[in-house]
Amino acid sequence: MSAFVPGALRALLDTLAGWPLWLLHAIGSLVGWLTYLASPSYRRRFRANALQAGVPWSRARPAIAAAGRLMLELPPLWRRPQGAPLPMPVQWGGGEHVDAALGGAKGVLLLTPHLGGFEVIGQAYAERFGARAPATVLYRPARKPWLRELVDESRRRPRLDTAPATLAGVRQLIRTLRRGEVVGLLPDQVPPEGMGVWAPFFGKPAYTMTLAARLAQQTGCAVLLIWSERLPHGAGYRIEVLPLAEALPVAADDPDGVLAASAVNRAMEQLVRQCPEQYLWGYHRYKQPRAQAVAPPAPANPEP
Repeated sequence: MSAFVPGALRALLDTLAGWPLWLLHAIGSLVGWLTYLASPSYRRRFRANALQAGVPWSRARPAIAAAGRLMLELPPLWRRPQGAPLPMPVQWGGGEHVDAALGGAKGVLLLTPHLGGFEVIGQAYAERFGARAPATVLYRPARKPWLRELVDESRRRPRLDTAPATLAGVRQLIRTLRRGEVVGLLPDQVPPEGMGVWAPFFGKPAYTMTLAARLAQQTGCAVLLIWSERLPHGAGYRIEVLPLAEALPVAADDPDGVLAASAVNRAMEQLVRQCPEQYLWGYHRYKQPRAQAVAPPAPANPEP
């Protein structure tokens, strides 16, 4: 049975990967609503998070379907042949900010929240800019070995690498930036206990990773905000790139990382407000962190 599940899942993903995006999104909308209706705790968290952010229900409600679309758009991204072009159209806004940042020698840090088609960003970046500077994205490994193998092989692409949320992965990110390459992070995910600080997110304390700011502070890399809007009727995606509105404090002025984490959270809020219809409001953003350590802040003197 254990061998059947991975094989069956791969077969299902391969089948779905050949379906048109509009159909996958239509099915995903149904999945999103079924999930919402089937889980009282998910409904409460979804509504509470949107209310905390001051988002009217009329703008938060479409995010129910958007969460399901996120799941169904994964097969064509994960299972397309290595080296094949993206199977969906991608538009770019603000791509000149990436061009300018890649002109430096200290690397680029791309920050995106759980907003829109965020899984598209890494592959779209690699396709357009990867020849100039490959990218590495941080991810949390799945607990089941067979699922971890599937996800890892699906996310790795030419000019796009992955780094696990471990100490070794953090060191990999530092080396990536010091080579003048690109790192991608989702800083609105809850880190393990001891690996973050409590900082306001839409006015409520949320346990927030310090890694994003520490990487920037220690390497001097450029920091850009990026998010991917899912276009209607399966028309593809529009990726928007923005410069960070406020400079992060230097480490000496922010020893515990709270000021920097708060600034990163404000940047994530800025992006979410642009398209609350596609934010994962059901994500357990305000939960207590897990006790198990996964990814510590970047060490002060990392190994070369």
